Amino acid sequence: MELQNILDIVGNVLIGIGVVFMVFGAVGLFRFKDFYPRILVSSKIDTVGLLTLFGGVVVRHGISFFTGKVLLIVIIILVLNPLVAHIVTASAHEAGYGLEGTLAEEIEVESASGDEEVDN
Repeated sequence: MELQNILDIVGNVLIGIGVVFMVFGAVGLFRFKDFYPRILVSSKIDTVGLLTLFGGVVVRHGISFFTGKVLLIVIIILVLNPLVAHIVTASAHEAGYGLEGTLAEEIEVESASGDEEVDN
């Protein structure tokens, strides 16, 4: 077997793993009901799935100017994607966004009204 054939097979396997991971992540987006698990899954789709896919493209294509551009994109994704996911999640938490998609103020109002009904 030639080296190029082996690199093509390894690249195709990495691309396949990336696509499968993205499909499982997309299913997870529909399966989870709350905001925080969805943001976690979407972050993992972008980070792990896309990076595995790009890794397969780099292995298949070999060393070239195109590979350098793909690696630059990979570095940008590695830095920015977790940072952006953290910022979005932290701002939702500070705004009082709860697990069921409700604001913390609504939960306090519901629990306060529930306490009054129990006393009657």
